[in-house]
Amino acid sequence: MQQQIHGTTILAVRHGQGLAMAGDGQVTFGHGVALKHSARKVRRLYKGNILAGFAGATADAFTLFERFEAKLEEYSGNLLRSSVELAKDWRMDKYLRRLEAMLLVGDTENILVLSGTGDVIEPDDGIVGIGSGGPYAQAAAKGLVKHTELSAEEIARTAMAIAAEMCVYTNERTVVETLGG
Repeated sequence: MQQQIHGTTILAVRHGQGLAMAGDGQVTFGHGVALKHSARKVRRLYKGNILAGFAGATADAFTLFERFEAKLEEYSGNLLRSSVELAKDWRMDKYLRRLEAMLLVGDTENILVLSGTGDVIEPDDGIVGIGSGGPYAQAAAKGLVKHTELSAEEIARTAMAIAAEMCVYTNERTVVETLGG
């Protein structure tokens, strides 16, 4: 069963020689109460070479970040291997299985969605969004990639602004991290 994560928007765009990952800053409690507007849900990992963002419960996401960082150290920054190993642990471990979060991770060559159901999914076109505003941001980014000459960062920022106009769980305080060109 696919996890339904609400209350955030994380977008990754691999375009040209670069990767941009963006996250909104809104932290929502219950059914639509915005408690915080400037949370940082996207960060750099493993010597600044990996970008990671989360959707879901904040404490759960921090636990996953720590576990994922440990896997990156164990496998010398190999994104694919670290992701698969985390997904295996996440699915098998009784404690980790209860975590309600998803991770979006990437480097200049790969973007992956990781979930507690054991999923390690790589999008076909280098564009993916997670969280309640993810589909809006992803759709906007796909259109921008096809019809503009914008950079990955510009596409991510513009797509996130569009998502913020459409999704009540997404705000306009976007954090963007980039790798490569």
